[in-house]
Amino acid sequence: MQVVVDSLLTHYEVQGTGKVVLLLHGWGDSFKGLVGLQRELAKEYRVIALDLPGFGSTEAPKQTWGLAEYALFVAHFLAKVDEKKLYLLAGHSNGGAIAIRGLAKGTLQADKLVLLASAGIRGEYKGRVRALRIVAKTGKALTLPLPKGVKQRLRKKAYSTIGSDMLVAEHLQETFKKVVTDDVRDDATNITIPTLLIYGENDTATPVAFGELLHEAIDGSTLEVLPGAGHFVHLDRTSDVVKAIREFA
Repeated sequence: MQVVVDSLLTHYEVQGTGKVVLLLHGWGDSFKGLVGLQRELAKEYRVIALDLPGFGSTEAPKQTWGLAEYALFVAHFLAKVDEKKLYLLAGHSNGGAIAIRGLAKGTLQADKLVLLASAGIRGEYKGRVRALRIVAKTGKALTLPLPKGVKQRLRKKAYSTIGSDMLVAEHLQETFKKVVTDDVRDDATNITIPTLLIYGENDTATPVAFGELLHEAIDGSTLEVLPGAGHFVHLDRTSDVVKAIREFA
């Protein structure tokens, strides 16, 4: 399904009936990464999953965006499809950071929040961002004589060595820089709705320590750590994630 939101052609999918659940994917992903979770939750709820601007089949923003702009876009999308109030908002990785910012600022409204390997703890990234800049400059200088395709592969390998997702969406590099330096811990202290945090034991992108910090910041929240799961906890342990959400909801 498609709809125009803020002049951007936006793709989304809806499954099921009942109370409304919105799923927000992480950086570099699309609604497709949440299809399994959507399918299971759709047995009890009306579940909406969309491609955020710049990902999947949704057009990229024409300016540099941050978490606030993405949250506002989500609010405008919900208004456009006439789903202004959500029963449950679930965000994976950067989608979780968007959800936290939107709920804390009143841009978004929901009865309950689920954070799946949520990002948004940014202070720990300072050294990595500096390293990323060095790698970018060095990689660019060393690969100038090489064909474009080779340069792109080498740059991607260089970024991956320091855990950066920037080149997952090269057309959004400035947006990535803005997002990856935006910490949501202060926002998290303003979350007043019931919140469930689910993290994978083996997640190196958003480790359990990040979940513990957000759990501490969100009063009354619940943190679950799933053994053996990585950053895509909803793919590694789909049945366990679905079970946790059902019990929480």
